[in-house]
Amino acid sequence: MIPVDLLEDYLIDQEEGLKKLLTYFLNLVMQLEAIQQSGAEPYQRSESRKAHRNGYKERSLKTRVGEITLKKPQFREMPFETRVFERYSRVERALISAVAESYIQGVSTRRIKSVVSQLGLEYLSASSVSRLAKELDDKVEEFLKRPIERPVPYIFVDASYFKVRDGPMYVTKAFMIVTGIRDDGYREILGARIADGEDENFWYGLFQELKDRGLSGVKLVVSDGHKGIQSAVESSFLGASWQICHVHFIRAVLRNVARKDQKEIADKLKLALEYESMMDVLVGELEDRGYSKAIDTIDRFRFGLWNYKSFPREHWKRIRTTNSMERIHKELKRRSRVVGAFPSDNAFIRLAVSILMDINEEWMTSKRYLTMDNSK
Repeated sequence: MIPVDLLEDYLIDQEEGLKKLLTYFLNLVMQLEAIQQSGAEPYQRSESRKAHRNGYKERSLKTRVGEITLKKPQFREMPFETRVFERYSRVERALISAVAESYIQGVSTRRIKSVVSQLGLEYLSASSVSRLAKELDDKVEEFLKRPIERPVPYIFVDASYFKVRDGPMYVTKAFMIVTGIRDDGYREILGARIADGEDENFWYGLFQELKDRGLSGVKLVVSDGHKGIQSAVESSFLGASWQICHVHFIRAVLRNVARKDQKEIADKLKLALEYESMMDVLVGELEDRGYSKAIDTIDRFRFGLWNYKSFPREHWKRIRTTNSMERIHKELKRRSRVVGAFPSDNAFIRLAVSILMDINEEWMTSKRYLTMDNSK
């Protein structure tokens, strides 16, 4: 039965009252889920009890009536699972899995100990972590191997870098993410792979995997300037063009420019990227200043700077950089900060791909990213 005061609040202020009603209802749902999972009512003595309560943790949830704060039950012996936070829980379970794996392997940083204490993970056994990992691994594999059902004229490739344990050492590895804009204008996360290196064979293998899953209709591939990707694009997508991300291009040129001149050269590079004739003028100026390596960088990428102009003008702003992936990188960094360094490739993949799955769901259910009616 809904408390009378909540109904009175609704009658006085429908918007705020509805938020309170929804908060009450969803908290009640989680209480019932907690009873089912623990096998007993709160404080009830029962032989069927599987877990003991360990307080609550506040979690925010965005709803159509605004953001609400809910009280999520906690167990001592195992993680509490709820459909209320279904998408959030997927990421949370992956995070718990990574932290618990680090803890069990004996990683003794203060950060890990603090998180373990807050989440009550001291009571998770290696077998519990293994079961949790298996459940996540199945979902991750399903996402990464799902069919690509529509043509994707524009694809984007970018990387984030993370510390991952490799035997007795912690090393930096690249997490390569491929996204695309489909022929219906919606964005989709197409695939991801953790990498030790990024030579042509790596790129060719990644692109072939996407093609095996149904990737077709590629006209433009946008990425940074790592060696090998241009050759892989040429051999993997006949008739498609490669476009270097303008942001990455500017950074690459400025690496070979003295700090005192970087702002001035950056401004001139931006102008030259808008007006191609200005690039030769800038090259002459760089030559006069002795910046030969900066000129070599421009020459290396010259034939990948303006390929985006072969497509509809209204698409230009969104297909000349990999900026559309910035939100992905920020979310990966934010959620992985708790772990710091991952205990294994698999632990990292569970968390990273769970985050990608959430973002992909948002993309596929939001507005079209581009209007594709006039695409060539």
